[in-house]
Amino acid sequence: MSKPTLTVGFVLADRFTLSAFSTFVDALRLAADEGDGSRQDRCRWHVMSASGRPIVSSAGVEVMPTSGLLPPESLDYVAVVGGLLPRSGGPARPIDSMTEAYLVRAAERGRPLVGVCTGSFVLARLGLLDGCSICVSWYHYRDFVELFPELSASADRLFVKDGDRITCSGGTGAADLAASLVDQHLGQALARKSMRILLQDRARPGVGPQPQPPSTAQAQDPRVKRALLLMEQHVGDPLSVEAIALELSIGARQLERLFRDALGIGPNAAYARLRLERADWLLRMTEHSVTEVALECGFADCAHLSRSYKASFGRPPSAVRPRRRQAADLAKI
Repeated sequence: MSKPTLTVGFVLADRFTLSAFSTFVDALRLAADEGDGSRQDRCRWHVMSASGRPIVSSAGVEVMPTSGLLPPESLDYVAVVGGLLPRSGGPARPIDSMTEAYLVRAAERGRPLVGVCTGSFVLARLGLLDGCSICVSWYHYRDFVELFPELSASADRLFVKDGDRITCSGGTGAADLAASLVDQHLGQALARKSMRILLQDRARPGVGPQPQPPSTAQAQDPRVKRALLLMEQHVGDPLSVEAIALELSIGARQLERLFRDALGIGPNAAYARLRLERADWLLRMTEHSVTEVALECGFADCAHLSRSYKASFGRPPSAVRPRRRQAADLAKI
């Protein structure tokens, strides 16, 4: 009897994120054979390209394609690895028209599509994530919801599987997703082997919280981390404690206890602190008016923000504004 296999075709966007791609591939490579010879026995991977030209990562490192656009039926997954967005100097069109048509054709033929890092933006622009639950990095969450307000995105977990669509926040979470696919197709033993060689005790589940935002660093309980991530996503349109608890499948009283145990304060106080910290950063680092900052951080108006900010930081917002905006702001407070 032949051994089961897992085959992934990669589409790398122009200025793709090298770390997300490399950790995904390495997790497959380390599960691919019995030793460490990088033989593609159990796992196979292809870097596909319509042009055959080298693809440049955001780090400037080039990757040579290993094949053209393979028949979708020959692949278990087609994974799109995104990278720099246009606002950060990335290309306006990260993949060419032939590759866009290929992704649409792969979806029509029932191939599971994976969006890694900002690969989810590529799939969303092609209408291939309509009706799906989507995972994006907390770092790119605001960009995503501004571009695709009709889609349902979250940034409180590592990856999300929704039918034949998978979206991954990127970074080292790509290795966890790859391990999940290895586990699903080849078994837990190979997935564990891959993670151990990558110096991870085990693969994190998709529902595991993204660890990056600084506001979550002091919380150890994963439910508190996820709650704080939800708060990060909804700074401008604050959620109720009940809504956050419902999202976590726990009661509001339990959430209150978890926050007090982890942070020494309740969720409402933590939410208020998070919003004020965001406001402080915007006041110091941008030229937004106090009114703009107030609305972006969920305050009723600039007077509301000013009172809360002064009570917390001991000075009015105008004291930390870039000098060229101070005069305009003082007139509004």
